[in-house]
Amino acid sequence: MYICGMELQEAKEKFIQTWGALGSQWGINRTMSSIHALLITSNEPLSTENIMEQLKISRGNANMNIRALIDWGLVKKQLLAGERKDYFTASKDVWEIARVIAKERRKRELQPVIEIVSELKDIREKNEEAEAFKEVISNMENFTTQVDRVLEKFVKSDRNWFYRSLLNLIR
Repeated sequence: MYICGMELQEAKEKFIQTWGALGSQWGINRTMSSIHALLITSNEPLSTENIMEQLKISRGNANMNIRALIDWGLVKKQLLAGERKDYFTASKDVWEIARVIAKERRKRELQPVIEIVSELKDIREKNEEAEAFKEVISNMENFTTQVDRVLEKFVKSDRNWFYRSLLNLIR
């Protein structure tokens, strides 16, 4: 039975831990996704020092992972008037976060596989083993190309198209 909610700080910490664990399954290390979660839940831009203090991580670890988040397009640097430090923010729009992650994973993981599979299908031998190999590679190429097209549509789509398509799939 649900009696009372948790405190805001406790909820934020639980979200940061959970997002950190999930991020490692998306190809993002735990610290990187924990920083991202911290920035998502923060109402104010945070400096490197704020991030280090709240997550109890070193400056080098913070800087390296902030740079990676900027490279992924998940975090933006923000300059505050009168401040010499860099501050960082993250979009709170879950749709946009999902699209950015899908776009980066497509670029970093799927497209290299498509390129390699495309090269592998052109072998010279004409025997049973070679034909079996070509069939596996052809199937892999077809599958990865289809997944790539779906991800490309998702990255370029708006919410309404996606939700309509999802509903059509479920029906």
